[in-house]
Amino acid sequence: MRDRRLAVVLAVALAAGVGACGGTGYAEGARAGERGAAPSAQAAGSGTRAAAEAPRPDQPIPGSAAALARTLARNETELRAAIDAWVRDGDPGKGRPPEPVVLHALYQQRIYRHLARDPGLSARVTDRLPSRLARDVRAEVAALRDLFALTRPISGPVRFKVREPEPADVLLKHFRRAERRFGVDWEVLAAVMFSETKFGRVRSPSHTGALGPMQFMPRTWAAYGMGGNVHDTGDAIMGAANYLKASGTPRDYKKALFAYNHSNRYVNAVWTHARQMMRDRRNFYAYYNWQVFVLTTKGDRRLTGPGL
Repeated sequence: MRDRRLAVVLAVALAAGVGACGGTGYAEGARAGERGAAPSAQAAGSGTRAAAEAPRPDQPIPGSAAALARTLARNETELRAAIDAWVRDGDPGKGRPPEPVVLHALYQQRIYRHLARDPGLSARVTDRLPSRLARDVRAEVAALRDLFALTRPISGPVRFKVREPEPADVLLKHFRRAERRFGVDWEVLAAVMFSETKFGRVRSPSHTGALGPMQFMPRTWAAYGMGGNVHDTGDAIMGAANYLKASGTPRDYKKALFAYNHSNRYVNAVWTHARQMMRDRRNFYAYYNWQVFVLTTKGDRRLTGPGL
């Protein structure tokens, strides 16, 4: 897909982070067409109650490992319940996600960014978590560290084009259509788009000229874009599936992902995201709600989401 590069777009999109969603008390989704579990009993609570309990955009992160472990586990549970309610009562194919989903997802993201930057704290927190959640936390924190390693802090003014992504289930239809045509698991396509542009939120080209929601170099797009528009979400996802198929999927996903971006850290992170979505489709809905942060020489700056 691209030569080795330290793209400015990666400093925005990859710095946005990842989040584990394997909280305690949740059944894992089925692997094939039935991926995703039934709504939990807790999700039956009223939207008003869920909104009242949702964290603020600037909610403090607890300082002690014990308090942070409790907060993380509780937020995972509440995020899953909010996603269940959204899927059951709303329509992820239309409009914006409900506020509880957005706020719990943002808090989850901020916690994981915090843990990824403090290995000692991360170890103390995971030691206090239930085994399944601890497993997912370790995997996702490692993925986030890999993505951080691919970024370079930006100095000077931050000028990036961002926008709201297409509705979650609209994206899911694009991914599944590409899966049917090329045999590339939709979760892998979703993980690539998540890592590259946070599901299309980042609209700026890279400094090397990579374009669109799946970040194609023009010559690669000419070869694999099948005459489509690189900026069109459906066309870009189809082109990415075409490229990954030509690069080795489904025989060797890691080889194909390395062709997409020549970095083992990138491959490991994207594969972790894909496997999380394979375990439970609700992980896709959680990832969908991660916001865009830019890593600057003065610290993180959030570009999208509530409270801006």
